[in-house]
Amino acid sequence: MQDTTVAIIGSGSMGTAILSGMVRHGIKKENIKVTTRKVESADALAKKFGVTAYAAGYQPNANALAAEGAQIILLAIKPANVIEVLDQIKNVIAKDALVISVAAGITTATIESYLPDSVAVIRAMPNTPALIQRGLTGISVGSRVSADQLAVAVALFDAVGKSVVLAEDQIDALSTISGSGPAYVFYLMEEFIATAKAMGFSQEDAYLLVTQTFLGASELITQTQGDPAELRRQVTSPNGTTMKAIAVLEEGKLHTLFLKATTAALARAKEISQEQK
Repeated sequence: MQDTTVAIIGSGSMGTAILSGMVRHGIKKENIKVTTRKVESADALAKKFGVTAYAAGYQPNANALAAEGAQIILLAIKPANVIEVLDQIKNVIAKDALVISVAAGITTATIESYLPDSVAVIRAMPNTPALIQRGLTGISVGSRVSADQLAVAVALFDAVGKSVVLAEDQIDALSTISGSGPAYVFYLMEEFIATAKAMGFSQEDAYLLVTQTFLGASELITQTQGDPAELRRQVTSPNGTTMKAIAVLEEGKLHTLFLKATTAALARAKEISQEQK
């Protein structure tokens, strides 16, 4: 994989995280081309990673320049921009290229319809902890992907965390759990910090209490591979303070609320898919 030629179309936070993973994985920097919107961003990427970087806001053919001849093309762009970019690169793309899209809601079939029949397409859904190599990426394959190409994609995303291969009809559901999941966690932490402050803790202490609690709990369940329900029960003494708090959360039908929220997210993902057809 070290000699693989790569184009990253859209080098925002996720594209840059994956770029960093590629470099750590041993792909030669001279084999990587990236695009971003601004000249300043392109210059910064070229300086930091030693790759060739183009600014789409300055060079209208930047995406085509990056994609031409690349064996792997990563589409790290907004869903609304995918079709436009495919139109820009379809005439220069290598016949044996692998296109990997991280755009939410855009199916492999939709992407395949804009590209030559020999081009393979994989759809991936990484989450933001990929920025610190703690991501989780769902991967699904289009109709033309070989076993070797899938292995390349898995290795690519394992460089920024862990990955799971699944059927494409599950990828939108995965996006509502691991894709949107960090936002749910941050929202809980936000409310937890606000509660701590309301109980008299300073902002600094409240932040420490909550972040360390979430970190410790995550590390505990990861290292022990324990069942979350059992770990919760171990903390919940009969008729103790935690039991009283859990009872209030259950009265609020937290399970139903989470199901309703993820269902709404899934419905929106399907809407995005329909909008791009």
